[in-house]
Parts: sequence; C-alpha cells; structure tokens
Amino acid sequence: MTSNESRGATTRLVLLIAALSACVSAPERPRAQAAAATPQKPQPTTNSWPIRQVANPPQPYRNVDQTEAPPPALVSVIRNLGQSFRGKVGIAVRRVGADWTVAWNGTALFPQQSVSKLWVSMTFLDAVDRGKLRLTDTTTITRNDLTLFHQPSAALGARDGGWTTSYSDLMRRAMTQSDNTCNDALLRAAGGPDAVRGFLARRMIKDIRFGPGERLLQSATAGLDWRQDYSLGRNFYAARAKLPMSVRVKALDNYLANPPDGAAPSSIVAALAKLKQGDMLSPASTRLLLNVMSEAKTGPQRVKGGVPAGWHYLHKTGTGQDLAPRSTGYNDVGIMTAPDGTSYAVAVMIGSTTVPIPERWALMQGVAKAVAANHETR
Repeated sequence: MTSNESRGATTRLVLLIAALSACVSAPERPRAQAAAATPQKPQPTTNSWPIRQVANPPQPYRNVDQTEAPPPALVSVIRNLGQSFRGKVGIAVRRVGADWTVAWNGTALFPQQSVSKLWVSMTFLDAVDRGKLRLTDTTTITRNDLTLFHQPSAALGARDGGWTTSYSDLMRRAMTQSDNTCNDALLRAAGGPDAVRGFLARRMIKDIRFGPGERLLQSATAGLDWRQDYSLGRNFYAARAKLPMSVRVKALDNYLANPPDGAAPSSIVAALAKLKQGDMLSPASTRLLLNVMSEAKTGPQRVKGGVPAGWHYLHKTGTGQDLAPRSTGYNDVGIMTAPDGTSYAVAVMIGSTTVPIPERWALMQGVAKAVAANHETR
C-alpha cells in the first residue's frame, strides 16, 4: 500500500467512526416535532364540509303502503271532511289492488262496537276452511246465552227448550241484523276472543283489537258488573239508570280513552282490501262473507246513502252507547265497487260526537261521494 493510499484509508475510517457515533448519540426528536415536520391532510368538519339535505330523504316507517299516489282531490276532500266534523272521527279509503290509502286520523284507535262482528265471522270461516267447524252444524240458544242491546233472536232463545239453528244462520243474523246474541254464539264456537286475536295476528293485521265479548264490554262501558239477568227485557237499562252520573261519565271516558275493541281506520281498510283480494279466507269463504255483507240491513243512510247508482256497497256498521249529549262508536266500514269493477275499502268511524244523526250521515255520505267523484278508471 502506498503512503497516499494509507492516508486515504485512514481518512475514510475516521469518517465512518464519526458517522456511527452520530447515529448512536444523537437525541431522538420529539414525536410532536416529527409529526409537525410532515403536514397532514385536513379532515372535513361541519364547517369545512357542510352537510346538505338530500333531495329525497328517507321517509319514516308507515303501516300503510304509499308507493302510489292517490288522487289529490280525494286527499283534499277527506281532509276537509275530517277537519270540519264536530267530533272525533277517523276516515280511511284504500283502493283495492293499489298501494295507497287516504286517511284522516287513520292510525288512531276508535271504538268498533259491532264492526267487530266482521272479525268474528272471519275467524269462524277460517276454522271452516281448516276443517275445524262446519257451517251446517247446529247449536241451541237458551236464556243463558242471551246478551243485551240489539238481539232480535232473544225471543227465540227465551222459549222453553231454547232455539236450535245452524251456524250459517247465526252468521247471517249477526252480520245482516247485527244480532249480538247470534254473534256471541258464533264467537264461542270459534274459540272466543283469543281465537279472533290469533286469526288477525296470523293474517298480519295490526292495530285492530278485539274486546272481551259483548256482555263484558258493554257493562264495563256503562260502569256495571255483568249479571246474566241484565239480558232480559229492560233490566240492563234500569240498572244503568240507577248509577250515579259521575260513575257513568268516568266509565265512558275510560272506554273512549283506551277502547278494548279499538281499531285504526287504516288497518280496517287494509283488512277489507285483503278480504276482497282473497288473502284472508279461502275463495269459497270469501265469496260467502262478501255476499252476506251485501245483504246488510243496518245503516242504509250511512256510507251507503252516498253511494251513487251503478255502484255496489257491502258493509258492517257499529253503534255504541249514548250518554247525553255524547254519542259514541258510530261507524260504517265496507267495500265500494265501481261499475268497471274497481273496489275501494272505506272506513268512517266516529269515536265521540254531540252532533245529531243527520250530520253524521252527511259526513259518511260525503266520503262515499268523494270516492266516486275521484274514481279513476284503471
């Protein structure tokens, strides 16, 4: 090795040792300083990246499908009818086979009263469809089976030996005459209130309650404890009249505030639409029940009074107790069918009002006229 080469090697060795020494002994930079040395991309905030409303925000869950738009004029008329009526009222209209419902107070619960007979008949017919019962089977009605209020069959059941008839006859009397005793016998055969509730649940019908039966429902609404002798003559009326007015008012207020037989008008028209479409019962039972409903004798001046010529209406009414000046549970629900075959499920439910009957009729007929006037041929 030459002297120049020796000096060059020595120089390189010194530099290498110095570099290694610097790496080992140099203090570590603070982490904050190291991070500051590399600028980070700013993160968006509500100030630097404002949140904008989307054009079509998600809608809250609705019990009733609204994927199709109803006629705007019908929406306006139903709203005006509901707003202008002096009393608590629920109105719902649903076109069968479509996905829209027009409603006023459509999700509130209103007393059904005899509208609930519709669910009793459906439950019985469902049992027939499942082979559990037969319409031709018979039963005997005696004094112990009588109920109260409207029961044209009471005279038959009060006879010695009672009155034997078929379940088919009981259903027709319950639905067309709103006979409480016939309906109660049908309810017992079908399995009682729990059977009705179970049927509605299996058919995915929500917000339709079923009460404890006619005797217990009506006596509690009046402020009485049921006794079977109330079913005879005017005994119930006499016992009710003896109650202090404060007791009667409190009992009626409690009933209206949380009716055990309450139902939402929008739920009722949904169930009626399913019935018409054959989604509640077998084809044979569906035809039978719709035919029976078309023969109803009750409420000719309610919704039916506003149905125009050429249209058909099948229905079930309900009427609750009065305590002057209030009337309660004044209802009509059914299916209107246009000349072209298009059907509309309709429910008008007056929970409580002080207006006279002609004004109630005018409201119900107004709904029928609005449906017909805004019918769009499909």
